Amino acid sequence: MKSRKLSRKGRRTTIITAAAASVVAGAALLPNWSAGAASIADDPTVDAKTKATFQRLADAVFTDRTDALVDKKAGGKKSLSSRFGGDVQVSSTLSHNQNTTLSQLHSRKTLLASLGEKYSAGKTAVKLDATQVHGRNALVEVTETTTLTYEKVKGNQPKTTGFQAHHLLSFTADRNGNWQLTKIADVDDSVAVNQVATPQTGRTHGRPTPKATATAKASASPTVKASPTPSASASTKASSTPTASAKATTTPDDGNPPEATRSATTYPAAANPKNFTASGYDYNAMVAYAAKYWNNYNPDYPDYSGEANGGDCTDFVSQVLKAGGWKHVPGYTNDFHKWFGTADIQSDSFVGVNEFSWFALSSGRVTSLANVYQADVGDVIQIDFNKDGSKDHSMIVTSRSSSGVPYVTYHSTNTYNRSLASIIASYPNAAYYAYRT
Repeated sequence: MKSRKLSRKGRRTTIITAAAASVVAGAALLPNWSAGAASIADDPTVDAKTKATFQRLADAVFTDRTDALVDKKAGGKKSLSSRFGGDVQVSSTLSHNQNTTLSQLHSRKTLLASLGEKYSAGKTAVKLDATQVHGRNALVEVTETTTLTYEKVKGNQPKTTGFQAHHLLSFTADRNGNWQLTKIADVDDSVAVNQVATPQTGRTHGRPTPKATATAKASASPTVKASPTPSASASTKASSTPTASAKATTTPDDGNPPEATRSATTYPAAANPKNFTASGYDYNAMVAYAAKYWNNYNPDYPDYSGEANGGDCTDFVSQVLKAGGWKHVPGYTNDFHKWFGTADIQSDSFVGVNEFSWFALSSGRVTSLANVYQADVGDVIQIDFNKDGSKDHSMIVTSRSSSGVPYVTYHSTNTYNRSLASIIASYPNAAYYAYRT
């Protein structure tokens, strides 16, 4: 995350306010439909019935995208969103874009099938959160909740995966007062499995820390003393330092941020079984915490979701690890050798992608894995989407199938038990980093 100024609510308010200002400023440029017809010039009203139709259309658009990933034998079915007409419908331009998106998602489904992953069913529900109307323009904020059922589940493989995404929809009314959906903007800073947009890069979910700052006087008396006690949800009292068998075999810490080793993405990976007792951490507690808070944020921590806030992905991963027994290391917030997070204050290493990697490696709490498919429950996977050397996203492994596929849970976009195969199929050109905890 790059900024801590806005909560999720504040960030969305900023987006809607900015968009509203834009449409108001552009109102003077709209054609004057009223020439000789005052009744047509009246701005259309958006009553409860119209709002309900906005919601149903949004539900249809995102359901179409989910259905494009589901393995259905029947084909040639008309899309749900194309069935809307009259007073509320999809614009011709957006309809073209939607068809392109559906085609890309069909290709993604084929790719996933070649990797052995199929979805037998999907369910999408859209909730209308807010509507702002300015003349002939309406901005509608919605929350999409989608669940996909894995086909032919084997062994301990999860039965379903799910995510929650937030969107901002733009509607424009024509001279007859009929509304057209003209634009869909994704509010979250990551991409869900039924989306094809490229994730935002150039921000790291944590301020990039210059080396001079990163080496902040670790020996000096700290300005912050965070409580070392794990959150109430933690079910274990584990040691703050892993046993020798779990420590990284790295060169002595010279005060500079350590470089993470990039992991291969070839499947299947060479065997590298995890010893779940060596570290003393409670991995079941980690999984339980992730399941509880993947889409219902823990009020005991700040919410950094949204691009303006930098994203909540690493903050969530840190919370999960803390629930399993990772102990606080109090100190300066900008010293990557320190790690702590409470409702009031968090170290950069607790909430930042790169800073977390630096702390985890330099402290010996993790070791790098040669292949991402070696990751197991409680391990961490990070992504550098555009391979610029600055990591962009953090995820925690919450399950692993008997066939050797990890399943990850993360915030921004809130996602539960998404297969790593799906992640790599969506971002095949990204750089991946896997850490054993």
